[in-house]
Amino acid sequence: MGPDYHERRPLHEADQDDSSVDEEDVDEFIAANEGSSGKVHSSSPSSKHASKRLFAAFMIFGLLNNVLYVIILSAALDLVSSSTPKGIVALFNIFPALLTKVVWPLVSNGKIRYTRRVGVCTCVSWLGIMTIAFSNSLAPRLLGISMASLSSGLGELTFLQMTTTLPTRSTSKTALGAWSSGTGFAGIAGAGIWWMLRGLGVRGGLGISSVLPLFFPLTYKCLLPSHQELRSIPSKSNGMGEYQPFSSDDAVPPSIYITPPSQDPIPRLSSLNEPEDDPKPAAQTHHKVHLSTKEKLDLLKPLVLRYMVPLCAVYVEEYVINSGVAPTLVFPLPTSGLWSKLFKSPRDYYPFWALTYQTFVFLSRSSLSLSLPPIPLRFLPLPSIIQFLVLSSLYLQAKHFIFSSPSYTPPETPPTNGVDRSISMVFLLICIEGLCGGLAYVNTFYHVAREGETEHEEGDGEGDGKSGMKREFRIGAVGAADSTGILFASLISMPLELSLCNSQIEQGRTMCRDL
Repeated sequence: MGPDYHERRPLHEADQDDSSVDEEDVDEFIAANEGSSGKVHSSSPSSKHASKRLFAAFMIFGLLNNVLYVIILSAALDLVSSSTPKGIVALFNIFPALLTKVVWPLVSNGKIRYTRRVGVCTCVSWLGIMTIAFSNSLAPRLLGISMASLSSGLGELTFLQMTTTLPTRSTSKTALGAWSSGTGFAGIAGAGIWWMLRGLGVRGGLGISSVLPLFFPLTYKCLLPSHQELRSIPSKSNGMGEYQPFSSDDAVPPSIYITPPSQDPIPRLSSLNEPEDDPKPAAQTHHKVHLSTKEKLDLLKPLVLRYMVPLCAVYVEEYVINSGVAPTLVFPLPTSGLWSKLFKSPRDYYPFWALTYQTFVFLSRSSLSLSLPPIPLRFLPLPSIIQFLVLSSLYLQAKHFIFSSPSYTPPETPPTNGVDRSISMVFLLICIEGLCGGLAYVNTFYHVAREGETEHEEGDGEGDGKSGMKREFRIGAVGAADSTGILFASLISMPLELSLCNSQIEQGRTMCRDL
């Protein structure tokens, strides 16, 4: 049976020849770390407080990062003239983000400076929204939309990568779940914010919205716990905190390893009180390391089919539904039942489908935060398969009215009283659409964050710094898949919407044109 590492042991018993080390300093250091490690074994108020702050911080990051994207899309009708295709707003709102998420992980090298990244996201996002608000012509507004999109793409890349640097598996899962919940809630919040502010006009409404990016640095500096605080959070699996793995077989008290170990079994006492350059991200490495282009491509290859293709497919399908099919899912107004209270005008259908979708995206993206088990890796393509079935069903409804009651199916004239049963079916399918989209997002990044974990725990011979960079690169590279899907969907949706609407008009249903 091995020694009790949490019991203070005289250092001179282990090394009587080391006269350069002051024994009292070592004892004080070990005692201080015993106090902090004691917190690991009990769920102290401070550890619970740190866990709540971590969850709140990443949920705010997710909300802030995506809410301006939603506000800009919601304001599309007010940002461009009636003769300008609204799809141009969606294009400039997604392409810079996609470009950022594709190019940045490949060209960036060395240790990520998260404090600098957060500052860049804040400044670019604020400048972008102010440019939109105080411009009157199309060109500068599109420039502002592009700046906001670039900031959103860099922000998603940054905060997803940050979740891989947290000191334990439990804290990483908490942060990822909170981030996903925040991004899901941004859809509801963004639409609601613009609904309340649109009466102030573009300048007033977006001018007020420009304060939102300023909460990035406030949350990062004031709310996000440091790594030292996060290590005190108990693991849900065994009730104990999980220290970062270390590659040393020396019998050294684990409490000493408050940062990734150096080549020496015991850290230098002269450096114990040195402040960290950046306490928020992962601890500093002792050697400057970077990933070569070949190493990045080797890491990227296995991710494409395993994660990126299924995630991209889900986003293509759901955004084709939202932008290409949903605008044509318009029905004669119901005259009885619950639906008659919700739909007073044909223009009420599309906003309701959007709200339904966003609500169920929020719920499904919060699955990790609700302690629901993640989807097993082998079933990760399942949401994209279900989403394809949903898309096919809604397409057939929009083109051939397969779910409609016989009296509501063109070319029959709809009755003046009653409810088309297809409204309930479409509602159910859009609920499933939102669930599939949210589950695909949160579970994909959950499993990507676990990639290389065995290699890291067993020691890859390259040091903790390089293995950390690999984890950051993996999750950053996969982040481009959703934006790629949205871009493809926007190119498909515009002609698809026109085709479906023309088909309905040919059958005598003209409501999609009259909107």
